[in-house]
Amino acid sequence: MNSINSLVIEGNLVRDAVIKETWNGNFVSNVSIAVNRSVKTHNGETHKEVSFFDIEVWGDLAKISAKKGQRGVRIRAVGRIKQNRWTGSDGKNYSRICIIADHIEFIKKPKEESSIEEIPEHSSLIEEVETKEELIVF
Repeated sequence: MNSINSLVIEGNLVRDAVIKETWNGNFVSNVSIAVNRSVKTHNGETHKEVSFFDIEVWGDLAKISAKKGQRGVRIRAVGRIKQNRWTGSDGKNYSRICIIADHIEFIKKPKEESSIEEIPEHSSLIEEVETKEELIVF
């Protein structure tokens, strides 16, 4: 039986998306996002915390991500966490955690015409609710 491995994450791209074609013709795009969080300390001061995450996108979604994924663009990704493990040439064991995205939304600034561009499907199941900051997809 599989364990639950599912996440939703939102942040800003820290660099342009890079796309590569694998030896068997599949496309993979790699992006990195910065996720910002404000935390109040015990004395009431606000402290900003930034975390960085790598995301892999495969297939047609990789092509779209490479086209639309420029530095600074805000995205929301739905996917799973994957751990890659390997032994380096120095004999040491290494590991890297990344997110494998099954779905990505490119979130535009609120002053633009449409605040969310969903990629790829399920648009008929989406109900949009407007808030002060942006349009949110449920």
